[in-house]
Amino acid sequence: MLKIAILGLGEGRSTMSAAIESSELELVKICDTNEDLCKQRGKEFDFHSYTTNYDDLLNDKSIDIIAIYTPDHLHAQHVKQALLAGKHVVCTKPFIDDLSDAKELLELSKTTGKKVFIGQSSRFFEPAKRQRADYEAGLIGDLITIEAQYHADHRWFLKKEWSLLQSFKWLYGGLSHPVDFIRWYLPNIQEVMGYGMISSNGAVAGLKNEDTMHFIFKATDGRIARVSGVYTSPTQPAQRDSGMSTILRATEGASQADYHELRYAVTDKTGEEKVVTWGDSTIKYYFRFEGQSHHGGEYQNYLEYFVDSIEQNFEAYPNMEEGIGTVALLQAMDKSLQTGLPVKIADVLNEYGL
Repeated sequence: MLKIAILGLGEGRSTMSAAIESSELELVKICDTNEDLCKQRGKEFDFHSYTTNYDDLLNDKSIDIIAIYTPDHLHAQHVKQALLAGKHVVCTKPFIDDLSDAKELLELSKTTGKKVFIGQSSRFFEPAKRQRADYEAGLIGDLITIEAQYHADHRWFLKKEWSLLQSFKWLYGGLSHPVDFIRWYLPNIQEVMGYGMISSNGAVAGLKNEDTMHFIFKATDGRIARVSGVYTSPTQPAQRDSGMSTILRATEGASQADYHELRYAVTDKTGEEKVVTWGDSTIKYYFRFEGQSHHGGEYQNYLEYFVDSIEQNFEAYPNMEEGIGTVALLQAMDKSLQTGLPVKIADVLNEYGL
């Protein structure tokens, strides 16, 4: 059984739950610079093997995988240290915040022979898994276009000081989820164009960057897709709309995966229409904490998938290349917002020799 350690115990809370509940891996140590948080998590999960020093994880020969849930700007350094210490790595999204680190990390993964997996958890939620399986089985035919959204009433974020900093962008914090769904089905995005604005609610609060955005993507084969993000206005009732939703429109059918509602709808190639929802046991598996604030089930699904990839020696996706590609796409989107012009993804990658 592979042994895992966790760095960063905010979001890492879900990973603790996932690792402890899983029969496929063993949690051996947790780490955070905040000792009080280590003790709090220890009490919550009755797990008391903690440290405040990352070196203790790196130097522990028994650890096979380090799962990294630290702030975005620290990811590159923490991943580099883990690879040099001979560990496989799980890193939360977005993978890195500076593409100038990408080349070195790609080389390190090759030379060390260690796998890096990006914890893009939404792919491992039940409706998204079902949508992907149906698509791969040819149930709806060949893909024509995708529409993905993440709309949420996050006005409560505006009370947090960090949300009003120049460095905070909903583009990275929110839209990275639906953008990843677009890339999952259309990996070869060539160009992006988008518009954004700060809503009146955001402006009153003092928000520095866009909270309302719409983007169009074009793939190398000519197919197009769109993504939408709105974060500081009320939302529709959950029965009518979902905070996050991905619609595939194909030659012989269509499908829609919703989040958080555990709801999936499909019109298949026979014309049959079906709406699938999941019951209490599945809800409890996915949402283990108050207010659906952490996603333990998704994390358990992706950790077990990653363990399988190590033991059976196959590539686990999203891998490092995909993680870098998503960051490049988000940076191109950011550039389009600033310039009001279409941006080619290749231009962003070429800037960093990728």
